[in-house]
Amino acid sequence: MTTTTRQRAGMIPLLVIATAQLMLVLDDSIVNIALPSIQREFGVTAEHLPWVVNAYILAFGALLLLGGRIGDLWGRRRTLQLGIAVFVIASLAGGLGQNVTMLIVARAVQGVGAALTAPNALALIATTFPDRKLRDLALSLYGAMSALGIVVGLLLGGVLTDLLDWRWVFFINIPFGLLVLLGSRTLLAAGRHSGRVGAVGAVLGTGGMVALVYAITRFGEDGFTDPVALVLLAAAAVLLVAFVLTQARSGSPLVPLSLFRDRNRSGAYLTMLLLAIGPMGTFYVVTLYLQQVQQFSPLRTGAAWLPFAAGLVLGAGAAPKLLLKTAPRSVAALGALLSALAAFWFSTITVDTDYWLHLAPAMFVLALGFGLGVLALTQAAVYRVDADKAGIASALLNSAQQIGVALGLAVLAGVAATVTARPEKAALGTGEALVAGYGTALTVAAGVLLAAGLLALTTLSARPATEQDTSEPAGTSTAQGN
Repeated sequence: MTTTTRQRAGMIPLLVIATAQLMLVLDDSIVNIALPSIQREFGVTAEHLPWVVNAYILAFGALLLLGGRIGDLWGRRRTLQLGIAVFVIASLAGGLGQNVTMLIVARAVQGVGAALTAPNALALIATTFPDRKLRDLALSLYGAMSALGIVVGLLLGGVLTDLLDWRWVFFINIPFGLLVLLGSRTLLAAGRHSGRVGAVGAVLGTGGMVALVYAITRFGEDGFTDPVALVLLAAAAVLLVAFVLTQARSGSPLVPLSLFRDRNRSGAYLTMLLLAIGPMGTFYVVTLYLQQVQQFSPLRTGAAWLPFAAGLVLGAGAAPKLLLKTAPRSVAALGALLSALAAFWFSTITVDTDYWLHLAPAMFVLALGFGLGVLALTQAAVYRVDADKAGIASALLNSAQQIGVALGLAVLAGVAATVTARPEKAALGTGEALVAGYGTALTVAAGVLLAAGLLALTTLSARPATEQDTSEPAGTSTAQGN
């Protein structure tokens, strides 16, 4: 088979993985647009409404590690197919929901399906694409979909809610999910590996992640002095310390601690955490600015972020070529610094900032940097990993990104609210006070992104990945079909 024929044959599985990731991330934002309609139909209280979103985030973030390890042990293709099936069924239940309780449960089950799917989609890239060019292209699309899904979610959520009904933000997942299930048969059946999911490790790890993600969510909603969030944070610390201690002694750990002995991989996880805080927190703050200060409608707000989508496409497309010749640390640091520049650019907003001259260019640069950084960090995290650990290595990267997104929302929203509430700012008027808060939060985002760039420079590899680095090691699989 010629190289061209192999590349053409690889396009279907490539699209399958990209579509799966787009569908999962899109669900982070598409439901937000439908919340007012859901609240009106069911008479949902302000206290319960956020759980329509939080139930998904909580289940997704908390179960990623377990989903990645299950894929390693039971077969990644099979685990991905199970995850997509669960996601589709939960989407149908959500669309048919008769009350808010049913809706929240459906969203939580969607999160379970997403946690089974996301890390295994990333891990399958290594086994499905032996050709370096196709593998890098798959990673580019995977990374781009991780952020592009948010923009698509805003746009699609506005269109579906305005033209049809809020239930279609759930129903839209069904045809996409069924297509992914059909196409998943083209993914290679990577072998299962010996080992088991230890019950104690699974309980401690999942419990710790639930407490951590929920604590971050509450900080974002109720501020950094919320007593429940502080108790949850303490509980997360205790559970995760106990989890690490049990993993060190376990013969079949949920998270093999050997993964962290590679400075390049550990650096990629930490840098991803910071990189996700900056652009995603910036995305949130600028979206609020557009709606609350510039008075954009939800649909116009989604359309306003199209330069962000363009920047992602360019960044994700340029990154593989750069990584063939340039060290991951240089590409990741460049991406983080570009995003930092964009966040600082955003921080100079006023009540009447021009969209085309100020906001649109900053959106493009923010996404360009994010696209470059995500691919470089993904390569650093999942290349040169043993075959029986690829799923959990991918899950750790997904977890770092999910926690970073949650932290970005909580920290920047908290900073903006605190500054806006100061008496001297409130005296300026609503618009000026909001802008003061948003500007300060965006300056914090720029600082976080600068730190991400410095961390990338000091921890990631100083040499480009070779073909040997990108190949999943042979001989480590006890190959059984999945």
